[in-house]
Amino acid sequence: MTPPHRQPARHRTAVLATVPVAVAALLGAAAPAGPTTGAPGAGDPYFPLSGNGGYDVRHYDLTLRYDTTSRRLDATAVLTARATQRLTRFDLDLSGLKVTAVTVGRTEAGFRRDGQELVVTPRHALRAGQEFRVTVAYHGTPKPVTDPDGAADGWIPTDDGAFVAGEPQGAMTWFPTNGHPRDKASYDITITVPKGRTAVAGGVLLSERTAHGRTTFHWRETQPMAAYLATATIGKFQVERYTTRDGIQVYNAVDAREARAAAPVLKKLPSVLEWESKLFGPYPFRAAGSIVDHAPDVGYALETQTRPLYDSAPGLGTLVHENAHQWFGDSVSLTAWKDIWLNEGFATYAEWLYREQHGGRSAQQAFDALYARPASDGLWAYPPGDPGSGAHIFGTPVYQRGAMALHELRRAVGDRDFFRILRAWATAHRAGHATTAQFVRLAEEKSGKSLKELLHTWLYAPGKPNST
Repeated sequence: MTPPHRQPARHRTAVLATVPVAVAALLGAAAPAGPTTGAPGAGDPYFPLSGNGGYDVRHYDLTLRYDTTSRRLDATAVLTARATQRLTRFDLDLSGLKVTAVTVGRTEAGFRRDGQELVVTPRHALRAGQEFRVTVAYHGTPKPVTDPDGAADGWIPTDDGAFVAGEPQGAMTWFPTNGHPRDKASYDITITVPKGRTAVAGGVLLSERTAHGRTTFHWRETQPMAAYLATATIGKFQVERYTTRDGIQVYNAVDAREARAAAPVLKKLPSVLEWESKLFGPYPFRAAGSIVDHAPDVGYALETQTRPLYDSAPGLGTLVHENAHQWFGDSVSLTAWKDIWLNEGFATYAEWLYREQHGGRSAQQAFDALYARPASDGLWAYPPGDPGSGAHIFGTPVYQRGAMALHELRRAVGDRDFFRILRAWATAHRAGHATTAQFVRLAEEKSGKSLKELLHTWLYAPGKPNST
């Protein structure tokens, strides 16, 4: 996500998961849960009710039908999952929307709503290790959630469709999910919209067909994806398709009102991906592209997997930032939201590197300009390695001080080892998850230097650090 221009939310506020939990929750002891009951949250300290315990989702098959006039969504979600414990009951994250039926396997299951939780009781208990399918039929008018910082995310209506951006908790506004980034899955997303509208998701477009005044788009993402990185953005888009010389299938969808401003930047996408691939390793997905909507009230862009989503025509720096996330955030994903600097600090530093290597100011100059800010500046308000709450995860320290931490690392180990570290990080955790502690260990391993104190100072110490 680019540093958002946060505005007071104009939509209703959903029930937010902001109650404190024990650290043990991260190890699976989240919330009061019996031995056969899946926990109602993954236990993230910032969003304790995000995600669920007791199972891992392997695949989502979402079938959506959206009326852009009435703003009604009719949908069916089929989740293929594996039980990680014996389950007599488990939860799915779902905000709003009316559920009409739930089956587990081929058998109807009991269900009830509890805030943002859809509580499912299968007729027969699931064994630990058992593969199972959950089918949920639901409908309604999707509405975004309001995040702790006052911004809206999820299914955000626009004048010609919907801007669908799920970070950090908005996926549950449009499909039932195990919504924490720790549980990644593959996706099939089939979206039917009025003829003349285009519906865009991540991955590869398998089919597009029009009949009876409606067009259906079938998208598939085979690589593991966190729920917040899924999209189903709908609008009147101009579409451009091509394949890069590296074999990446590009699909750009651009609102006509943004097309002229977006064109020169989107033209650089292949060269940006090629440059990032040289620095970070091979591009981690089969598909790429951009969704450029006209959504002036949103105030941010998002690194939706394979196809970043922009609320207006992006600048070149934003294009570099969101596509750097395909390595840092999308392929290598968070284990807990407190580690979000691993996403945003890395993508911000990619912007610095791009400018440095394309005739702009150096990363050192960018660092110096920030470091010149007084100790009272908001840049030093809280440490990026643990911002302290969900309200701070998109704040300046996470982005800018996170990038400064990487620059201090670069100065400490030298360019050769620094770029080896970036590439090794993206390779070692490709399609998986990682933590800050793992990054520190890898940096020490690749450089042969002791870096704990340096990185602790820049990532966790309060106030303005001393620069080396």
